[in-house]
Amino acid sequence: METLIDSGRAAIERGARIIQSGGIVAFPTETVYGLGACAYDAEAISAVFAAKGRPMDNPLIVHLADSKDISDVSAGYDSRYEPLIEKFMPGPLTLVVKKRGDVPDCVTAGLDTVGVRVPSHAVAREFISACGVPIAAPSANLSTKISPTTAYHVFEDMNGRIPLIIDGGDCDVGIESTVLDITGDVPVILRPGAVTAEQIASVLGQVKTHDGKVIAAAPAPGMKYKHYAPSCDCVVASSPDSAMQEYGRRAAAGGNPVILCIREHMGIYAGFDVVDLGSGEDEICRNIYAAMHGAEKRYDCIICEDLGHSGVLASVMNRVNKSAGGKII
Repeated sequence: METLIDSGRAAIERGARIIQSGGIVAFPTETVYGLGACAYDAEAISAVFAAKGRPMDNPLIVHLADSKDISDVSAGYDSRYEPLIEKFMPGPLTLVVKKRGDVPDCVTAGLDTVGVRVPSHAVAREFISACGVPIAAPSANLSTKISPTTAYHVFEDMNGRIPLIIDGGDCDVGIESTVLDITGDVPVILRPGAVTAEQIASVLGQVKTHDGKVIAAAPAPGMKYKHYAPSCDCVVASSPDSAMQEYGRRAAAGGNPVILCIREHMGIYAGFDVVDLGSGEDEICRNIYAAMHGAEKRYDCIICEDLGHSGVLASVMNRVNKSAGGKII
């Protein structure tokens, strides 16, 4: 199969025709690029899982062009969450709601709930609208690998596996959406993202965070399996000193390590190979996956600083810790 990268209205229309004929297409969102299929087409959904090499018990998120379309896939949700929808949709927030019966079990891993979101990326919404159906999509990368934030990242993993990548430029957010379960009495964050617990609580008054323990049936993507992992070794450094010590140990053993750090720490690492993640939580969030994509091609070990544990940086570290398989030095 030849994989085409294209942009503009012609690409959107081509992509819509592929979806309507039962195919799969990669498309941009503000978070990461998605690999989409018609949410009602079980055969097309199976093709998404096959292209990614993704376990079938890992649910997908259904992407909509407008929040009014939630009823197309949901059996209903509590009206007290309307203020949350009004504030964060479109945007990097996924809501877990009760699913309608016509949503195939393969979308939800057999669960009676479904994750829904409305991307804020204009190309994503134009594409979904042109398709005329909700689009179920995980990230457009091979399972467990680093999520893609450019069309080229998608091409690296999906070349020959899918017919079309719609190029919408670099992703503005850079990590996957926050996933919030609103099916219980108190909403629960199943996966942190750019919409933080503090922001949600400011609208709803209260929110719980998932405790992170291994569970048998995952109601959201990214909860059960190793995710976001580069092809080289990856560790998290608890301090700049530990980063430099690990770098020295690996270099002395003949390795080729690199340190991922915030811009303010660049001067600390004089004489070391480093990648500048930027300054400020939004820039760091936007750059983390792209930095990993670049580093895995040039180095045999990525040493990432502990970037922080509040706000968006806590969400970034959720991804980095999974990339490192929990290895902290």
